[in-house]
Amino acid sequence: CPDLYPLACQPPRALLFAAAFWCGSVYLADRCVFALVVPQHVWRINLDTPEEAHQNLSFGAADRWWEQTDLTKLILASNKLQLLSEDVKLLPALTVLDVHDNQLTSLPSALGQLENLQKLDVSHNKLKSIPEELMQLSHLKSLLLQHNELSHLPDGFGQLVNLEELDLSNNHLTDIPTSFALLINLVRLNLACNQLKNLPADISAMKSLRQLDCTKNYLETVPSELASMASLEQLYLRKNKLRSLPELPSCKLLKELHAGENQIEILNAENLKHLNSLSVLELRDNKIKSVPDEITLLQKLERLDLANNDISRLPYTLGNLPQMKFLALEGNPLRTIRRDLLQKGTQELLKYLRSKIQDDGPSPNEEPPVTAMTLPSESRINMHAITSLKLLEYSEKQAAVIPDEMFNAVRSNPVTTVNFSKNQLTAIPARIVELKDSVCDVNFGFNKISSISLELCMLHKLTHLDIRNNFLTSLPEEMEALTTLQVINLSFNRFKAFPSVLYRILALETVLLSNNQVGSIDPLQLKKMEKLGTLDLQNNDLLQVPPELGNCENLRTLLLEGNPFRTPRAAILAKGTAAVLEYLRSRIPT
Repeated sequence: CPDLYPLACQPPRALLFAAAFWCGSVYLADRCVFALVVPQHVWRINLDTPEEAHQNLSFGAADRWWEQTDLTKLILASNKLQLLSEDVKLLPALTVLDVHDNQLTSLPSALGQLENLQKLDVSHNKLKSIPEELMQLSHLKSLLLQHNELSHLPDGFGQLVNLEELDLSNNHLTDIPTSFALLINLVRLNLACNQLKNLPADISAMKSLRQLDCTKNYLETVPSELASMASLEQLYLRKNKLRSLPELPSCKLLKELHAGENQIEILNAENLKHLNSLSVLELRDNKIKSVPDEITLLQKLERLDLANNDISRLPYTLGNLPQMKFLALEGNPLRTIRRDLLQKGTQELLKYLRSKIQDDGPSPNEEPPVTAMTLPSESRINMHAITSLKLLEYSEKQAAVIPDEMFNAVRSNPVTTVNFSKNQLTAIPARIVELKDSVCDVNFGFNKISSISLELCMLHKLTHLDIRNNFLTSLPEEMEALTTLQVINLSFNRFKAFPSVLYRILALETVLLSNNQVGSIDPLQLKKMEKLGTLDLQNNDLLQVPPELGNCENLRTLLLEGNPFRTPRAAILAKGTAAVLEYLRSRIPT
């Protein structure tokens, strides 16, 4: 339902009854002020007969709508409520109760009688405790308690056995009840910004947990039992007092490990060798002195942040990590890497590291020796890169075309990476299709390409595509055939609409579309992209952000700054992706 009454006015009773009938919901939020309490007739909406029924006695059974529907959703967010009445028990059919962003200091014990409640949002209030009766809500799936003043939790928390999402961040908690071990269906647990000095070992019993956030606490160690959490995908340990990383041998699905701003001094091979799925490793602002060669076992690693440590040298084989997109090393006393090289970006840094690898082949900076068996064109082609690194590179040449000799040199050597960036190309080379059985990473960034060729759409193993800084206005529908594509960078082009074909590439995990002219997005289509974790729409022409975008809960990074929309405000955007999605969900008409 839309807003049901004008700003700062109490809602007419008839309108409330109509809303409850047509929607099963009442939405009385966002500065719609009830002084300090909710009007009594809101609580009695299921009990009282509407005034019109008294005035018109001709209602038949089929017309008596107030007897047919009970209220299931009640949204009271962003008011100035200081009290929630015990009369909430008069709404036993409620499945959603949202009272976030008020001034509540306590909750009524009658909440425990709402046996159908599935989502309870009491975040951003002034709660100091949680009533024991709340533990009776056996159907509760989402409980949001962040940004309150809680210092302890009821021991019976484990009774909420169907809970899937629990947010306790930004409170004053010093310990966690051992009964948390019973929350075996919990998927997301946020404990960030509390005063925890340790985690109970029993937390490892949460076999469904995929996201655990312990950012900004006082943790000095992590229980070894955490290593058995086989479903864990994201682990946040930033801003604690850790001196070492936990060993996580059973966390085969872990994709992100964030442990920056701790006191970690040693990075051991044991910390790394089992993390085969890791794509993000963030260790900035620690005291790490060296990086083990086993870092190269992380073949899916895309982002590695080692900034502001005590690292003096790196294993050169780091340059061979095939998926690496971001490598931060600034603030380290590196002896073999010049400061100006660090400022040139990740790809230049990786190229330098590869050039330092000592092996039996010629150095990437040297031309292969000319022999009687060497073709004239090969004398200026980096065959070492092709044969050893599986890299076909012709970048920064300001070339209008890619010479045929580059493709001829590949011959029977399968290459996985192609870098034709920083040239003057106006079209995709047709011979790119010759690499379709092996290439998975293609870079055409910083050219003058205005359209995508069908040959590119035939690279069926492609996982990463970088076409930033070109003249693109659209993408062909044939790109739907790129079923393995995970990352696409379309920043700094000329798109006026979100390319519709992207909605149908369901393997996409990252879409970078900043600095275009995109005017709208379809949140329903985006929600179908279940693997999408990063969406960058900065500096576009979005006049509004659809509230339904908040339902895209797989998004870990959503960037919207630099657009002309009015809401969410900058203050909301500054709080990060989770806060933005939460805000958007609170704006969805019900």
